[in-house]
Amino acid sequence: MAGLIRILAMVAVLSLAACGKEPLYQEQGYVFGTLVDVTVYGESEPRARQAVNEVLQEFQRLHNLLHAWQPSELSELNAAFARGESKTVSPELAAMLRDAAQLSHQSQGLFNPAIGGLVQLWGFHADEFKAALPDEKQIAALVAANPQMSDISFLPSPHRGEGAGERGELVRSNNKAVWLDLGGYAKGYALDRAAEILRKQGIRNALVNIGGNVLALGQHGKRPWRVGIQHPRKPGALATLELRDGEAIGTSGDYQRYFMLGGTRYCHLIDPRSGHPAQGVQAAMVMTRGARAGLLSDATSKPLFIAGTGGWRAAALQMNLPEAMLVDAQGNIHLTDGLQKRLEFTDKGIHPQVE
Repeated sequence: MAGLIRILAMVAVLSLAACGKEPLYQEQGYVFGTLVDVTVYGESEPRARQAVNEVLQEFQRLHNLLHAWQPSELSELNAAFARGESKTVSPELAAMLRDAAQLSHQSQGLFNPAIGGLVQLWGFHADEFKAALPDEKQIAALVAANPQMSDISFLPSPHRGEGAGERGELVRSNNKAVWLDLGGYAKGYALDRAAEILRKQGIRNALVNIGGNVLALGQHGKRPWRVGIQHPRKPGALATLELRDGEAIGTSGDYQRYFMLGGTRYCHLIDPRSGHPAQGVQAAMVMTRGARAGLLSDATSKPLFIAGTGGWRAAALQMNLPEAMLVDAQGNIHLTDGLQKRLEFTDKGIHPQVE
């Protein structure tokens, strides 16, 4: 789960809040294996605290639901798949799996939450990563098994009649190699849930950051929220942009969850076609908007990263992403015309390639 967005506005707004000049409330937490940050502008502290606490509780619920290897509803489903068994899951999880399957199809399989076995094999199902390469035969076996979201099927519920849907859905996999890892989906889903909760609480202006996936509601006072895009190889920001109401930014990078071995960087973003970590890219970023802005910001940045310099633009078009950027292994910046109009690079000497 790599993210490269740092909220540059935070230092400024926190200092203003400390001086009592602006009503601003901020809380942080740690879920989904990353830091989360929720900031509310223009509300009383008790009202803001109540809303933010509800958001953080929802994040923890989703963390407990979707953990890929610790005890969770998702890990129980993975265990059933490995045994060749069907399992009843909650309606919420069933809906997520259907949605993830559709996104996987749209990305032509580059977004593939079914390859959790490969993620585990490379050692990324852990808080700390060992600098060790997996057995190539094991990699080849998993690639040959070709786990896909399309291997998952939804069976008629054994409970028919009124209220049956609330009891869940029966799910099975035709492929025992399917090991679901929704790490590239959960943060975005959580962003949309946060927006829903805040709006129901009457919060109009807020910024939610989950490990570099950021969604904006309203404004920060009289101006839009401004966020900075962290440079993937240097301290500080590569560029900044104003994030408007309902917009989200999602990133994938090779610099947060990775290990170095023999001078090579191995990151957690696995190419399902080769079974190896994607190479040749430092970071990919997308900007999305609309009712599913958070979810799309998370799920769609991964295919761009994996597609690399030769295929990222086609992948962006395939997934209807007019605002996207890629930083290649040499640090060259490739971006769409739509995003170029929004970015302000901190180094005026940067000349990105618009594609």
